[in-house]
Order: sequence, then structure tokens, then C-alpha cells
Amino acid sequence: MYRLLKWFAVCTSIIMLFVLIGGALVTKTGSGMGCGRSWPLCHGELIPSNIDFALVVELSHRIVSGLAAIVVLVLSIWAWRVIGHKRETKFLALLSFAVLMLQALIGAAAVIWGQSSAVLALHFGISLVSFASVFLLTLLIFEADKRFDAETLIIDRRMSFHIIGIITYCYMVVYSGALVRHVGASLACPTWPTCTRNGLGLPTQMHEWIQMGHRAAAGLIVVWILYVAILAFRKYKHQPVIYKGWMVCAVLVLLQATTGALVVFTKLNIFVSLLHALIISCLFGVLSYLLMLVTRNKVNRQKQQ
Repeated sequence: MYRLLKWFAVCTSIIMLFVLIGGALVTKTGSGMGCGRSWPLCHGELIPSNIDFALVVELSHRIVSGLAAIVVLVLSIWAWRVIGHKRETKFLALLSFAVLMLQALIGAAAVIWGQSSAVLALHFGISLVSFASVFLLTLLIFEADKRFDAETLIIDRRMSFHIIGIITYCYMVVYSGALVRHVGASLACPTWPTCTRNGLGLPTQMHEWIQMGHRAAAGLIVVWILYVAILAFRKYKHQPVIYKGWMVCAVLVLLQATTGALVVFTKLNIFVSLLHALIISCLFGVLSYLLMLVTRNKVNRQKQQ
């Protein structure tokens, strides 16, 4: 039972990553109107008659998103029945499907009525929450199969503060990055790490401020995660889940910063841009798991009192 469920959960998580990357591809290639103002059909047709690149990208994203809705619903019900005894399962099962539906509705609204860049930037953030909830369900299934022990961890208040603070701040950084894409500010500053359209390298207009604001925010989260990774290396080696989790976060945030710079150096190379979106998705997933451990730790402490 667990073996088949684990495989299905892993496949579902991978499909959710494809949904995330597909959405990023739609944005980066400007294919949002590939099917016109029609949804869920393309230009009002079940089988489009005039096919171009934008239509293929947009329609493929819709098909994958539809498949994701089906497999997430199946996973939610299956996990509820098999590991519903675990405290977080039912909440994550409901959240994973509900957020995916919200994501689809926002996407549909953007096609039919159009949305501002500020609202569209939320779409990627909601997609992250949807992926993270499925990813956490997958990890719960592996926990239930006793692949690793994360039930009795002890996380002090200092580490709890950092975990909650970093994932909250990470979401803000993600939003700023999505806003950069949606307002067309990705190359507002053609150099990295500074903006050198003037002698001082400072922003001079709104697009440059948006771009440099995102870089500054991203730089801070790199420093913060590396600091906490060092803290985990020193004090949490006896708790491998925490220790290894932060080591993974450290590697991912460095890769994220590297690909962010490469996006500028390669002038928005599509593969580098998609890799940038993939890495932040994985980082947010790991941080979400650490956050779940914090909530579990609080419950364990309350039981002991």
C-alpha cells in the first residue's frame, strides 16, 4: 500500500513542478494570450485550427494543470484514507486541492478579464503554496513508512524564529521576482549585481528600482539562509532532518543566486530562467517542511506540559 502510494505521491509532486515551470514558461515567452480570451477552450475551439508557438505553450500548460487537478484530488483522498491518522495529513489534503483550484481560477480570470501585473505576480506565489502542500503530503507518506524519523524533533526558539522568518521573507522575495517578470523589468539593469545605466550604478526609474529591489531582497535571504545553515551545522548534527534540511537549503539558495545572475548575463535565456524558477520552487518546498516541523514541535511541547 505504502509503496504504490509513495510512487504516486512522487509522480504528483513532479507534475506539480511541471505546472510551476509551465506557468513560468507562459510568462517568459509572453504566451498568456496564446488561446485568446477563451478559457478553457482555445479561441473558442476544442481543437484549435490556427496553431502557433504561443498557443502550444498556453494549451500545454492548461492540459498539464488539468492533469494536476485530477492526480492531486486522487492523492488527497488516498492519503486521507491511508495516513489520515497523522496530524497534518487532512489539512494538507484539503489545502493542496483547494489552492490548486484557486490557482486555476486566477489563471482563468487573467485570460478572460485580464489582471494587473501586481495581481498576476501572485499567481506564481499561489502555485508555490500548491506545490509545497503536495510535496509535504509526499514527505508525510515517507514518514509514515518509517523512511526517516521526524516525529520527536526538538527545535529551540531561536531556530524556530529563523525558520518562520525565512519562509515568510522567502515568499516576499518570490513575489518581488514574479513582479519583475510581469512588469517587464528583467533586463532593466543590464549588469549584475549593480545597475550601471549611470555612473553610480543606482536605479533611476521605476523598472530599475523594481529590479534592484528584488536583487537586494534576494541577497539578504542568501546571507540569512547561509547563517542558519552554519547554525544548524554547529548545533543540530544530532538531528539529521534539521541538519540536512538546512544544508540542502544552503545549496539551493546559492544555486538560485547564481542562476539569477545568469538570467541577466545570458539576456533571459529561457532554460536558465526556467531553472531559476525550478530552484526557488524546491527551496520553498524544503522550507515548508521545516516550518511543518516547527508546528509539530510546538504541539509536542504542549503535550509534555
